[in-house]
Amino acid sequence: MLLANQWKDFELIDASLGYKLERWGKFYFLRPDPQIIWDRGDLLEKYRSIIDAVYYRSSQGGGHWENLHEVPSRFEICYRDLTFHIKQMGFKHTGLFPEQAVNWDYMIRKIKSAKRKIRVLNLFAYTGGATVACLSAGASVVHVDSSRGMVDWCKENVSSSGYRDAEVRYLVDDVVKFVKREIRRGNRYDAIVMDPPSYGRGANGEVWNIEKNLSELIELCCELLSDQPLFFLINSYTTGLSATVLANLLELTVQKKHSGKISCGEVGLPIQKQSLILPCGIYGRWESYD
Repeated sequence: MLLANQWKDFELIDASLGYKLERWGKFYFLRPDPQIIWDRGDLLEKYRSIIDAVYYRSSQGGGHWENLHEVPSRFEICYRDLTFHIKQMGFKHTGLFPEQAVNWDYMIRKIKSAKRKIRVLNLFAYTGGATVACLSAGASVVHVDSSRGMVDWCKENVSSSGYRDAEVRYLVDDVVKFVKREIRRGNRYDAIVMDPPSYGRGANGEVWNIEKNLSELIELCCELLSDQPLFFLINSYTTGLSATVLANLLELTVQKKHSGKISCGEVGLPIQKQSLILPCGIYGRWESYD
């Protein structure tokens, strides 16, 4: 498991009975997490004096935030020299997945070590953690997401990190349709990153199902790789999907066309008060030999 343990502005402090207590900058949030099935007491009762906001799930689906102390509508946190805007969103999210720092570090290291200009394609790109990381390493990035709100949020993160003038293209588009158009245009990329949802809809209502569509998308993306690809990275939070499945997909697609090495596994966050690890998703990587 890869651990995101280099944060200063974020901590996973404690976890119990389906909830996790986190510090985001100077604010403390209590949020649900279905993987936390152990009992270390009621976190709200234990930490009430410091908790700024709690996300409560609804029995009808969704849920809501309750602020116990004043929390600004948005604030910033930093990871190394990257700056991200944090907001309380629906369905418990904040606009950032801190465990992805392990992948940001990996991409930065690979891009810098290449010692050449690298073109990155970031698909299902969300608020742009990977986009900002790749720009910081000197790459150019094409950022694609079907949500205009998420793309606009990425622009904020890019700007606050100091890369407003960097070489980045933002597109609100259906990922599969965009990839097919890029193939027809003859565009090529040295690195591809994707974080596909379990289910979703494209910009014009296109339906995405990871079990039905991921294999085809990876096959299509292989046609976008340059003659000297650097890496192909897949993240997933889909329950029940094994990291080995991602490795198998990369073996049957990218590795058939380009010689390199494949790795896969979990990403996680250390729990400060427990000496335990919270698993937070899986990854599969194909990368060129150094």
